[in-house]
Amino acid sequence: MAEQVKRATREGYGDGLCELAEIRPDMVVLDADLSAATKTSVFKKAYPERHFNCGISEQNMMGVASGIASTGRLVFASSFAMFAAGRAFEIIRNSIAYPQLNVKIGATHGGISVGEDGATHQCCEDVAIMRALPNMTVIVPADYVEAKAAVMAMANFEGPTYLRFGRLAVPIFNGDDYKFEVGKGITMKDGKDITIIASGLMVAEAVEAAQALHEQGIDARVINIHTIKPIDRDIIVKAAKETGKIVTVEEHNIIGGLGSAVGDVVLEECPVPVIKIGVNDVYGHSGPAKVLLKEFGLCAENIVNVVKAAVKN
Repeated sequence: MAEQVKRATREGYGDGLCELAEIRPDMVVLDADLSAATKTSVFKKAYPERHFNCGISEQNMMGVASGIASTGRLVFASSFAMFAAGRAFEIIRNSIAYPQLNVKIGATHGGISVGEDGATHQCCEDVAIMRALPNMTVIVPADYVEAKAAVMAMANFEGPTYLRFGRLAVPIFNGDDYKFEVGKGITMKDGKDITIIASGLMVAEAVEAAQALHEQGIDARVINIHTIKPIDRDIIVKAAKETGKIVTVEEHNIIGGLGSAVGDVVLEECPVPVIKIGVNDVYGHSGPAKVLLKEFGLCAENIVNVVKAAVKN
């Protein structure tokens, strides 16, 4: 069988920007001296007059983004998740989210899979930070196609948006006909025994885990929640009622991210057990991305073990 094609979601971000620029001539892209890594260099090459390097000054870049957006333009401001959500938080809060400006924050290199860059760059808190901001939409695409489609969806989506992309190449499982809808979860595989809800690069791991579980007699439903805020309450409640137990999987701290968002819905609508797989409130460390993901339990093998235990109990 041919090996599955893999591409990083940050590549989908760069390619999506170029396609979106064709239909949004009012669109500009800002970067903080990291265009080669964030893949906005693709946009820079195609539209040099609409790309601005703000230098290693993320706070200033967000201020510039808010100023441009206030004139009615669509603005993408890009940096690593650690710098976009962390270093520039106060400017995002007061100058973008509070006035509800149409700024899209393209945050790449999120999570443990940043790998060798180590704990200082492995941002596992950004979804929680951005999710806590009023008016902010939070999106975490699962593959290259979904990342590109998410960017294209911003053509007609108004308001502050945080789009989180990864460094690591991950399997492409969506086809060219994929349609992205903000706030709508996707059932990747149906099942009746338990539900696995995943985001980002953990979606592919969840699907792989479900296949292994099927061979062991466990019928697991898999849901891709690409929009953490606003979250698809209906698909979560339906899964809770029909399967009785939920396991969430995210490349993020278990506090404040996908697991917390799903838990909030379940607690309010249909209380069932929710088991969270993620970074267990610790910092990462330097190492190869795939090794780190396995070490932190962010892999199909660990998902299988957690689901089996949950079903048994």
